[in-house]
Amino acid sequence: MSTQRPPLPPFTQESAIEKVRLAEDGWNSRDPAKVALAYTADTRWRNRAEFANGREQVEEFLTRKWNRELDYRLIKELWAYTDNRIAVRYAYEWHDGSGNWFRSYGNENWEFDDNGLMQRRFACINDSPMKERDRLFAWPLGRRPDGHPGLSDLGL
Repeated sequence: MSTQRPPLPPFTQESAIEKVRLAEDGWNSRDPAKVALAYTADTRWRNRAEFANGREQVEEFLTRKWNRELDYRLIKELWAYTDNRIAVRYAYEWHDGSGNWFRSYGNENWEFDDNGLMQRRFACINDSPMKERDRLFAWPLGRRPDGHPGLSDLGL
């Protein structure tokens, strides 16, 4: 039996916005084992040119990601939704081991099972080099504070 991850489909605008924020909060935790639990055991992913099948591969992917993308901070925003699907746009800031900063922009398409677990995730992402002084996501590591502007508010 699968654990439920509310909010559950079918989504309303309010529940889709909540689902997006919960996903953002999870990813900002940078805890691969915790984040992987939001996906079905047989989840299918495409992230850039990399494919992951199942929670174990998702956890391995996220471990590699956050070992490479240091001081990672993410903002997600709802783009569209239907009964069991959500589309988001997002941006995140990070630096590599040499201190080079990037803002990565992307779009994701999500599909959920009846228990609110993500069964499919397709992501397209572009990295834009930036200077550290141009950072917009400078809150303490972890969850984005409630009062922090979102993507549209920041003009992104």
